[in-house]
Amino acid sequence: MFQVTPIPAFNDNYIWLLAEPQSNRVAVVDPGDATPVLEYLAHNDLTLAAILITHHHQDHTGGVARLLETFPVPVYGPRPSPFGGIDHPLQDSDSLELFGQRLQIREIPAHTLDHISYYCAPRTADEAPQLFCGDTLFLAGCGRLFEGSAHQLQQAMDYFAGLPDSTEVYCTHEYSLANLAFAAAVEPDNVHIQSAIKRCKALRADAKPTLPSHIGTEKNINPFMRTRTDTVKASACQHAGSALETPVEVMTVIRQWKNQY
Repeated sequence: MFQVTPIPAFNDNYIWLLAEPQSNRVAVVDPGDATPVLEYLAHNDLTLAAILITHHHQDHTGGVARLLETFPVPVYGPRPSPFGGIDHPLQDSDSLELFGQRLQIREIPAHTLDHISYYCAPRTADEAPQLFCGDTLFLAGCGRLFEGSAHQLQQAMDYFAGLPDSTEVYCTHEYSLANLAFAAAVEPDNVHIQSAIKRCKALRADAKPTLPSHIGTEKNINPFMRTRTDTVKASACQHAGSALETPVEVMTVIRQWKNQY
């Protein structure tokens, strides 16, 4: 599997650096800012070999052009995309070979219509799968529906829920404590959420990332992955003041609730 390092950017972004074991070659995921990437590469004597993009937003793509000035590398990303810097477009069910690892592509058009994720399956039993999911799935949360629909978001969450529980979740924002506060409002008696709050508060107090999360954890704490759970459904119905019959209806309500939280 990849050796993964977070490079902080802006106020709360993480640019994920993927290293090839026993080599100085690396790739980066969603480099919204080139400066911290170039500084990290120079300080650690690393060579950029590839750029991976999950979606077109500026805080995920803004550093690409400057990185290419120094490192003329392939830029992988969704097909089609409003971001014009992708020269290796990817679509659903494609795969990408990187440093001897195979990344599987899944279209998850919820946060934006061009959003994709990269999933790396383990080669041996002692390795954990890795998921690079941009802004669609966060620790205890999900991205706003700027372009996609609640139906598409539910489909994305169902895909994530079908991955192995041990899958490491590398999302791109440090939103964990805010997301957990909302999750606790939806499920105030969920002991897994309370435990996650304590853990994340301790990590942030030490200025450490709360990420990666894991799919198994998200299935216990993330309301957007729990739209079929009785407690989440009941809370959504109470908030809406009406009966909700389907997971998509529950998703619609809790996403709107989170927007205003």
